[in-house]
Amino acid sequence: MGDIHGAYQALTECLQRSGFDYLEDTLIQLGDIADSGDRVYECVEELLRIKNLIAVRGNHDEWFLQFIQSGYHPQAWFGGGQGTAISYLRRIGKEELILYTPSGYYTALNPGDIPETHKRFFRGQHLYHIDDENNCFVHAGFDRHQPFKGQTPEVYYWNRDLWVQAMSWETYNKHQRQKGKFQMVTPFREIFIGHTSTINWATDKPIHAANIYNIDTGASHSGRLTIMDVATKEFWQSEIVKRG
Repeated sequence: MGDIHGAYQALTECLQRSGFDYLEDTLIQLGDIADSGDRVYECVEELLRIKNLIAVRGNHDEWFLQFIQSGYHPQAWFGGGQGTAISYLRRIGKEELILYTPSGYYTALNPGDIPETHKRFFRGQHLYHIDDENNCFVHAGFDRHQPFKGQTPEVYYWNRDLWVQAMSWETYNKHQRQKGKFQMVTPFREIFIGHTSTINWATDKPIHAANIYNIDTGASHSGRLTIMDVATKEFWQSEIVKRG
């Protein structure tokens, strides 16, 4: 599943439409549960119901984790963080206690207001997941010219170069009417990413380039949330996520 960004209704639509079994199926969620939408709390609660959940860390989740651990938000709640703050403030009846300023947001939210189960959830997210079929699941990407393991954490949830290079490779090969191999130091069967919305390519559907599937279909940008079957590539989507 791609980037959720607080879109609780979209999350439940994807799970229902795909016929996902909360006890038997495995969900690999590619990160960015936090920010943009204001139902982050509900999204985490829903994900915690899934017995076999593998949660990968996104850059927005990392920002929220820094707040949980230090009381300091590195982006002053910009970048959609106000949605996360509102979500948890609503839970404790303090939704109105958020002040917008030109330099950021003042909020009554503090780490003590975050349920312990949610703290453990964000602390326990993985930088990546590699399954038994040598498929790689990572939020953003990695440096394909270096060994995969051992890159700095920020690379896995920030690096867009892998996807941009794959798209350029795909375009080149199409124009040349040939199909070379997209090279990388650590080979994977297939790679599944989020982070870089397909809305940038004027579609709210997943995009396939080289051996990479991008399933961030714009739930943070008035697009849709997507869940995909890794084996068959069949996918199901939410309705368009309405953003203010």
